[in-house]
Amino acid sequence: MPRVDADLKLDFKDVLFRPKRSSLKSRSEVDLQRTFTFRNSKQTYTGIPIIVANMDTTGTFEMAKVFSKHTLFTAIHKHYSVEEWKTFADNHPECLERIAASSGSGNADLEKLCAVLEAVPALKYICLDVANGYSEYFVEFVKTVREKFPKHTIMIIANEYLQEYELLFNESLTCICPGSVCTTRIKTGVGYPQLSAVIECADSAHGLKGHIISDGGCSCPGDVAKAFGAGADFVMMGGMLAGHDQCSGELIEKNGKKYKLFYGMSSDTAMKKYVGGVAEYRASEGRTVEVPYRGDVENTIRDILGGLRSTCTYVGAAKLKELSRRTTFIRVTQQSSQMFT
Repeated sequence: MPRVDADLKLDFKDVLFRPKRSSLKSRSEVDLQRTFTFRNSKQTYTGIPIIVANMDTTGTFEMAKVFSKHTLFTAIHKHYSVEEWKTFADNHPECLERIAASSGSGNADLEKLCAVLEAVPALKYICLDVANGYSEYFVEFVKTVREKFPKHTIMIIANEYLQEYELLFNESLTCICPGSVCTTRIKTGVGYPQLSAVIECADSAHGLKGHIISDGGCSCPGDVAKAFGAGADFVMMGGMLAGHDQCSGELIEKNGKKYKLFYGMSSDTAMKKYVGGVAEYRASEGRTVEVPYRGDVENTIRDILGGLRSTCTYVGAAKLKELSRRTTFIRVTQQSSQMFT
């Protein structure tokens, strides 16, 4: 029979950091660099652990060029051709240390992934994207990819909360997600509040020497900090990076204002673009929005990193690595004053 878990689960909007004693004199003293050694590939990664989501509007080569300069990471969307990959790799080899090649879980996806990795052997990271991380089929697919690419680090992007890490922990990275243009919770009633999901998943993953990506749910720099404070090793975002020059798509002009299109990868827009439409047996689980044009992504990057450094100073964390140990969340009913919104 159905059961109800009555334990309170929290989202980023439900908490704030409690300020703590700090010896830091300036935000410039905060070190945001992290170094990770991944459990199976044995690869070591050093950089600021923020990832661009592998959506076709944000996970672009243009975004990767800018993010790489800041030691940030980009999960490249899966719709680039092998030839486009080769051209990018030849022209921008300095970016290859900080990007992942994405794949779905179908046979054609696997063939495409194999072709990309053969064409660009310097790639070290694979991003596997699936709606339901609990799917037995997907678990078997992950095993197949691991067998084919034992020296690569595998990131798993799942639309729903993964609790049973033992199923997937021959992999190095796992993640959970409620995106800004994802409507799965509305269409299906399935989901898990992001802050609690990160806390619980991090506890499980770190005990197995794995790593967690918090994917989705961030709407401001403070949310990014909360994800790290909750125990995430990496934070992935799409909506916060939408609308920039480095995003794909043309500028739309309406009533003298400029916009860029942003949509979920399970939306009507994406499915019409890549598979000819929404199959009659399924529903669209993403929305399409027009995001006000925001110019170069450099300013947004500075805003996010500046906010993260500021969080660390308020809780006394000299390094990003220390943030979760210095974190105490307090429950709140309001995040900020609404006087001038």
